[in-house]
Amino acid sequence: MGRRPGRFAWYELMTTDVAAARAFYSNVVGWGARDASTTELAYTLFSAGNTAVSGLMALPEEARRMGATPRWMGYVGVDNADATSDRIKRLGGAVHVPPTDSNIGRISVVADPQTAILALVEGLKTGSEQPAELDQPGHVGWHELLAADWAKAFGFYAELFGWQKVETESGPVDAYQLFSADGQTIGGMFTKRPVEPIPYWLFYFNVGDIDAAAERVKRGGGQVFEGPFVVPEGSWIARCIDPQGAIFALQGKRSRDAIAKDAAAEVGWSTEWSGISSRGKLTTKPRG
Repeated sequence: MGRRPGRFAWYELMTTDVAAARAFYSNVVGWGARDASTTELAYTLFSAGNTAVSGLMALPEEARRMGATPRWMGYVGVDNADATSDRIKRLGGAVHVPPTDSNIGRISVVADPQTAILALVEGLKTGSEQPAELDQPGHVGWHELLAADWAKAFGFYAELFGWQKVETESGPVDAYQLFSADGQTIGGMFTKRPVEPIPYWLFYFNVGDIDAAAERVKRGGGQVFEGPFVVPEGSWIARCIDPQGAIFALQGKRSRDAIAKDAAAEVGWSTEWSGISSRGKLTTKPRG
């Protein structure tokens, strides 16, 4: 497919109510949705325009019995899922689903040494190439790891995928580490706050008007638990939970009227967070 290994190549929502999730995200993000089921698996493709960007499926019963809850999972493209899974174990991570041929390619569900879940995919079959630019509407615009210890987590991912540290224009940001893949800044890592019970990956979906999207989240039965708030180069973000409990985030623009109305809340947030998390993410432009 011409994909470069070591980059996020696919995203998938596993949930307890597929029909409700399909309607929710189609409304909130503006995705199209079409059935892509096989005889073995019921599967939905979400698309931005004509491009498939993510998948939707039921959370497997076995996973539910083991305590798994609805979640978004990112797939990193690799040349060899079997070899990469073995390497993850050698580096202290875990393999929850061993390399298996699936409807989207040869996959493996894994965890880093701090238990954050992600997946590998070899030979992605969705027929979509993720865009080089991260600002495309409806696509994932940012990848964020809330780690138990970001420095140790970065060492793992650097060794595994070859990710590199990126410095901001004002120099290193100890609280929030940007990282790049294949020369492009694609995300950040930070040590999670105590309020987050476990380490996890958070994915940011690009929308137009952040306030309108946040209202759609609430009207659809979801929650906005943080934001909207601003990041340095003018984008606004909101962290959300869908009606089934999966965590996701939005990023977009904001009207001047909304900015003026919420100015006091923005100041309060900046003071509370003291530069941690996404406030550091856009101090350098993605490099393509």
